[in-house]
Amino acid sequence: MGAAALEVAHYRIGPEDVEGECRRLRDALTRAQADLHHLANTLPEDAPRELGAMLNVHGLLLGDPLLVDQAQALIRERHYNAEWALTAQGQLLGEQFDAMEDEYLRERGGDVRQVIERVLHVLSGTPALLPEETICSGAGEPLVVIAHDISPADMLRLRGARFSAFATDLGGPTSHTAIVARSMGVPAVVAMGNVRDIVRDGDMIIVDGASGTVLVNPSGTMLAQYRGLQRIYADERAELELLRDEPSITLDGISVTLEANIELPEEAPAALAAGAQGIGLFRSEFLFMGRAELPGEEEQYQAYASVVKVMAGRPVTIRTLDIGADKTLDDEVTVATNPALGQRAIRYCLARPEMFATQLRAILRASAHGPVRLLIPMIAHMHEVQATFAAIASARRELDARGQAYAPHIPVGAMVEIPAMAIAIEPFVQVLDFLSIGTNDLIQYVLAIDRGDHDVAGLYDPLHPAVLRLLAHTINAGERAGKPVAVCGEMAGDPRYTRLLLGLGLSEFSMHAQQLLDVKREVRRAHSNALRAKVANVLNRALPVDLARLEQA
Repeated sequence: MGAAALEVAHYRIGPEDVEGECRRLRDALTRAQADLHHLANTLPEDAPRELGAMLNVHGLLLGDPLLVDQAQALIRERHYNAEWALTAQGQLLGEQFDAMEDEYLRERGGDVRQVIERVLHVLSGTPALLPEETICSGAGEPLVVIAHDISPADMLRLRGARFSAFATDLGGPTSHTAIVARSMGVPAVVAMGNVRDIVRDGDMIIVDGASGTVLVNPSGTMLAQYRGLQRIYADERAELELLRDEPSITLDGISVTLEANIELPEEAPAALAAGAQGIGLFRSEFLFMGRAELPGEEEQYQAYASVVKVMAGRPVTIRTLDIGADKTLDDEVTVATNPALGQRAIRYCLARPEMFATQLRAILRASAHGPVRLLIPMIAHMHEVQATFAAIASARRELDARGQAYAPHIPVGAMVEIPAMAIAIEPFVQVLDFLSIGTNDLIQYVLAIDRGDHDVAGLYDPLHPAVLRLLAHTINAGERAGKPVAVCGEMAGDPRYTRLLLGLGLSEFSMHAQQLLDVKREVRRAHSNALRAKVANVLNRALPVDLARLEQA
């Protein structure tokens, strides 16, 4: 199925047609928004929880003044027709997203394109996807969706139909297509660039989500090989499900904590169902994105408290707003010279004390419902920790004055993702209650590699000796101080690195819920003390660690 973005006519209208054209655009936006609200309100019980949140985000985008008001301004001031005005403003917003350093936020430009395409379909009177009878038909072989991009709403329409895989030109590992595909357990390969150019209707397709490849019209031998791999994979997943309620303990009796990373409150039940022992990272910035106004204290409190209640006594670690530099939350567009090194995360929050205080009060209030830990991102200086402590104390005083409840003690920790903190970790570990290593950014900064730059992506190496020595140094400092240390970056959820991290002394992992059982299996197969001895022997070598040498421990 080749669902490319619509080609739209560009023409200028007469002054007498301006208000009518603005009204035509508003009507299309309203209809598209109503369609999304209907889909969100009629989600089937077995729909992925992520879908509801994503549909709401798309609905909010359709009402965002940056899109709506500016498109109407182009109609009034330049006499663009509605389609031209909408796509012109969409292109501007897309370019702003494309310039963002953070991978997840950069891929939100895809959401803008998807909602604009939905409105264009309304304006043109064409269906957004395949005809309903094609989608719902149960006849014939399962189909593979080949598309320029797929919106959450279209993913919902495809759910339960005879589509077995997806491949798209756009997207990335944190695009909504990829997120929903993972939650549905459906193979997907995204960001192929030209997949629609190489696939034709009627082709036999193999979509290998594990390797990120698409095979077109494979040979009989290759087809048989992949059918065998399908059966093996199904058997492995069934076997993994048996571990859900088993303890996460190594062969030599070391207990390992496995927690989940979430972006939205709606993901907490899935984390609990996967066997997570807590939420190791709640990325609170996702509550702030894709909207015209910042969430107030009450809205944030309800979001945080809902997660705490779902986790029913298990700890919930809420990271304060990790945004800034090129990732602004208002109408301004600020492009830093080097966004990765600019005013972001805790620097951004301390520069906006009222916004920071609002979030801290909401987090503190949520702690009245169960164990909450507060996590500070991008710490490099002790004065940033002290300023955060002062802000927390101020937030407590404000709540005391209101008579609002909160826990008497909330552990406060910091992300270890700037090399300066990892190198000079001792004073930090003395004043903080816990540490959480963000390997994604730490590797980027240690190796001076932009992980979003395809030209140097091959140099991004979690096994680089400098990276491993900083991990070991941080974990050992935590052990000496009696403070817990977790890894919440991508390394934690990759079973290839589980034995290595155990060998470095790590006993707390946090990852996407879908990865928990794979990591648990590796933990239960490992001998922690034997791994520590092996890793210690290779840690000072100049070459990256050979993971194969750790397989027997």
